Amino acid sequence: MRRVSLTQYLVEQQREHGMIPAQLRLLIEVVARACKRIAIAVNKGALGDVLGTAGSENVQGEVQKKLDIISNEVLIEANEWGGHLAAMASEEMDSIHVVPNRYPQGEYMLLFDPLDGSSNIDVNVSIGTIFSVLRKVGHTRGVSEDDFLQPGKHQAAAGYCIYGPQTMLVLTVGNGVVAFTLDRETGSWVLTQPEIRIPEDTKEFAINMSNMRHWAPPMRRYVDECLAGKTGPRGKDFNMRWVASMVTDVHRILMRGGIFMYPWDEREPDKPGKLRLLYEANPMAFLVEQAGGAATNGRERILDVVPAKLHERVSVMLGSRNEVERVTEYHRNAE
Repeated sequence: MRRVSLTQYLVEQQREHGMIPAQLRLLIEVVARACKRIAIAVNKGALGDVLGTAGSENVQGEVQKKLDIISNEVLIEANEWGGHLAAMASEEMDSIHVVPNRYPQGEYMLLFDPLDGSSNIDVNVSIGTIFSVLRKVGHTRGVSEDDFLQPGKHQAAAGYCIYGPQTMLVLTVGNGVVAFTLDRETGSWVLTQPEIRIPEDTKEFAINMSNMRHWAPPMRRYVDECLAGKTGPRGKDFNMRWVASMVTDVHRILMRGGIFMYPWDEREPDKPGKLRLLYEANPMAFLVEQAGGAATNGRERILDVVPAKLHERVSVMLGSRNEVERVTEYHRNAE
């Protein structure tokens, strides 16, 4: 079997499809290299004194884990000097991080959730890094937060790295979805899935059932119908999954289908959802659509949502197309 490395894949995309300018190729390679460093820190666990909380809170008021902060710093340090970026934004930082003047500024902007699923760090469950790449619009002025407020359909690339039994990098540059596995012996990313497709139909749904009493009626209707099984209106039995690590739940859907839902709930009625549009929903929606699935907020396509602020939240329903369309239709009809 011909082993294709990440670099070779990116060069071939650049050469054959004109998909990847040189700056973007460098950016993806640097992010992938940073993820290798994060994977090493995650793997050491208690041996590396990286478990537990850091005694601080992020911009959302969530307690930060030590690995959240380490991962954030690794991604910033790896990316700021390469000349391919204008600025970065992270779920763990209040505002954007502009590339310092001592380094050349590039045309891309990197957004990331440095360690998604951090509630699972201390219990040895798969976690990951999610990233999204935007182009800076207009080069006549400096970069500001407004430059980041683009709908997800404008992403140049997106992906995640999952730190599980294998460390994997799942990537799209707008030409399908591919997956690489980290070969620890050689330290290289090897292409292991050249074309990921999500089946249109599924019998698996992922949602946090403990919140059921807080959901809107269309959400309850959809799940009730799934739970009714063969004798209910759906005429088939469903299985439920919930890892509470978005990377892991979405990875399962990309590998074998399913629907993932993190809906609005009435405990925080003013917030449209819990997940972050720019760091989680947009990159995952881009990947899912590129793999033949669908992603909505219950009303509209996630990639069409125009963000109003850096840390905007959103409801998320993504995965196998026919199920996403059904639950979205229930929400639209209810309105």
